[in-house]
Amino acid sequence: MVLKSMDMDIRKLILVLFLLALVFGVAESFDYHESDLASEESLWDLYERWRSQHTVSRDLEEKQKRFNVFKENLKHIHKVNQMDKPYKLKLNKYADMTNHEFMSTRSSKVSHYRMLHGPRQMTDFRHDKTDNLPPSIDWRTKGAVTGIKDQGKCGSCWAFSTVVAVEGINKIKTRELVTLSEQELVDCDKENQGCEGGLMEQAFQFIKQSDGITTENYYPYRAKDESCDSSKLNGPVVIIDGYEMVPEKDEKALMKAVANQPVSIAIDAGGTDFQFYSEGVFIGDCGTELNHGVAVVGYGATLDGTKYWIVKNSWGEDWGEKGYIRMKRDVDAEEGLCGLTLEASYPVKLQSNNNRKSSPRSKAKDE
Repeated sequence: MVLKSMDMDIRKLILVLFLLALVFGVAESFDYHESDLASEESLWDLYERWRSQHTVSRDLEEKQKRFNVFKENLKHIHKVNQMDKPYKLKLNKYADMTNHEFMSTRSSKVSHYRMLHGPRQMTDFRHDKTDNLPPSIDWRTKGAVTGIKDQGKCGSCWAFSTVVAVEGINKIKTRELVTLSEQELVDCDKENQGCEGGLMEQAFQFIKQSDGITTENYYPYRAKDESCDSSKLNGPVVIIDGYEMVPEKDEKALMKAVANQPVSIAIDAGGTDFQFYSEGVFIGDCGTELNHGVAVVGYGATLDGTKYWIVKNSWGEDWGEKGYIRMKRDVDAEEGLCGLTLEASYPVKLQSNNNRKSSPRSKAKDE
């Protein structure tokens, strides 16, 4: 009897695990069919399924408005996917938001802050002499990239971009991958503007001057502007020795930098195609109005020879290729696709440890 009971329990457990796998599988692969576009009724049914999938709650009046937006976005997604493009779009969790709404809560306004702070700093470029570049590199496979994060409704992508590059160089130098705190940058870096945006080079400078940045566990992300919590500033830290800018309008220079470490970049991510990107090598449409901070963590080429950059985003794992986008490399425009060569920078770390200076970080930041 005991064995029979255990057998029943095991079967129940297997069934539960199977159902969970099914649910999560559906969550990752929500899609539509041609028949869903046939009538208003079938579109409503699709929208209800999408709402249920993403646990979206709306009152009746707002629901009608969101349905209208959903329909227009679906038309665009369907139209693009019918074209012979090397990338596809999908109905992700942003499908009932207009592009304006979407970007207004996630934009880092890089071009805006560049104008306020003046021209890019002229720095050394230590990777200029890098020769014999590998045909491909992926810092994820080398253990130098942490998991995908989600900035939420906060224009803090500049902080996420910065952190990817610092996490990467720290792993390369110390052989330890540490997940770092974007919230410390949002709250404490007063040269940048928290959820209202900022520049990655300012963040690198802040980390250097502050004698390091602490961990995500010690100062967790909140997706909103809060007061700088000085009590968290003497926890474990990763330190850097400064930063350098990659020569602009030069994809070869960017390739040299990425061959050595993950690199922070800014792009124009304002298009609808970018909002709903699902898979493949993205080729546009986009301009050079830089509004989003991301990070290049590698490069490569498809089997048919299409060259691409591997770009880590901060919009969650259910966007793009599990949080990443491949963007076409070696394009005709000197600024690169979506302006990706215009604001590239990376942190410099000279030592293989994170031994701080003698003064407490909290004191240094209060001064």
